[in-house]
Amino acid sequence: MRTTAKRRLLIGAGTLCTGLGIIGIFIPILPTTPFLLLAAACYMRSSERFYQWLINNRIFGAYVRNYIEGRGIPIKIKVFTILLLWLTIGLSITFGVQNIVIRIVLICIAIGVTVHIVLIRKRKVEDI
Repeated sequence: MRTTAKRRLLIGAGTLCTGLGIIGIFIPILPTTPFLLLAAACYMRSSERFYQWLINNRIFGAYVRNYIEGRGIPIKIKVFTILLLWLTIGLSITFGVQNIVIRIVLICIAIGVTVHIVLIRKRKVEDI
């Protein structure tokens, strides 16, 4: 594959992943972190400008940098994220979904995301 075509493909994939990550902020079933990390990887290999924009973004740049650098997540953010996750999944299961299979899938997703968040290193206050 030619370098220009590969670069454009990676920029396109990074942009798509960034968009999905942003949507994932508002829709708990859609994971934010993997999409933003994938976007960072795509941009890192294709465009220094887009990569710098992503990791220095005022809204989610620190989030991506802290995750990439292994700094962890403050405990308050962990608790808030898990509570919000279970609240929205619970409301979706209660009011939005009638199919038992989909309810089970949503519960499995919530359990998986909860485990992932709990296993992420806790960031100390002095690390901020």
